[in-house]
Amino acid sequence: MRKNYGRARSRRGTSRALGSGVAGALVLTGLHEAARRLLPHAPRMDVIGERALSRSLHALGRRSPRGGRLFAATLAGELFSNSLYYSMVGAASRSRTVQAGLLIGLAAGVGAVLLPPLIGLGKSPGSKAPLTPLLTVAWYTAGGLAAAAAARLMDDEPQLA
Repeated sequence: MRKNYGRARSRRGTSRALGSGVAGALVLTGLHEAARRLLPHAPRMDVIGERALSRSLHALGRRSPRGGRLFAATLAGELFSNSLYYSMVGAASRSRTVQAGLLIGLAAGVGAVLLPPLIGLGKSPGSKAPLTPLLTVAWYTAGGLAAAAAARLMDDEPQLA
């Protein structure tokens, strides 16, 4: 009787990728949520996300939720999409996990700073250059590095047969 090790490795790789993605998204979201309550010039990606969701729904002829429901829907969407994005870190080879986390985080941070005004979502409210853009890049990078750390921890777990 032959075991199919390829299938087990594939499941493990998928778990590693998704698990690291969730870790990165949770760190990023935690930083954003804590900072918006504590810092006067914190990056407000939640507002950018609410604008994106509202405008997308409007373009589809749908009514956007308001208030707390809009915030909750945006938060759920950010956690989901950032988990998928940061899962690329866990999909990288073991020898390149930290490098992938750093580069993927930096790319997301730079994109979060540069893209919203270019695609019509405006600037983050309360933003103050250079502090707010630097914090944005730093937090997305922290999410990438958290994803890398989670992937490395999963590499060190004992294998269950």
